[in-house]
Amino acid sequence: MKLLIVTVVEQFEKEILRLFKEANIESFSGSDIDGYKNQTSMIRTSSWFPSQKSGVESSLFFSFTDEEKIDVLFGLIKEFNKSLETNNPIKAIVVPIEKSI
Repeated sequence: MKLLIVTVVEQFEKEILRLFKEANIESFSGSDIDGYKNQTSMIRTSSWFPSQKSGVESSLFFSFTDEEKIDVLFGLIKEFNKSLETNNPIKAIVVPIEKSI
């Protein structure tokens, strides 16, 4: 069993849910998050409201699942990301589980 973590911009939330289903990952959790990219100080200081939140609405999903299902999902995500016309691909990582109860 491994821990799968996936981040996606809100625009692709329906697609990642479809990909989870195609990979037979039926048990997972999700949360709304704000995504940020490092900005140069010039851009930050040029804002009228520099203290205002400027994150991108995103989602984070995680699942404790089998490696075989993760391999299928990674293949589906790679295919999906190939056709994107944006700089916000679906990102996924896998973390090994040493112990669980």
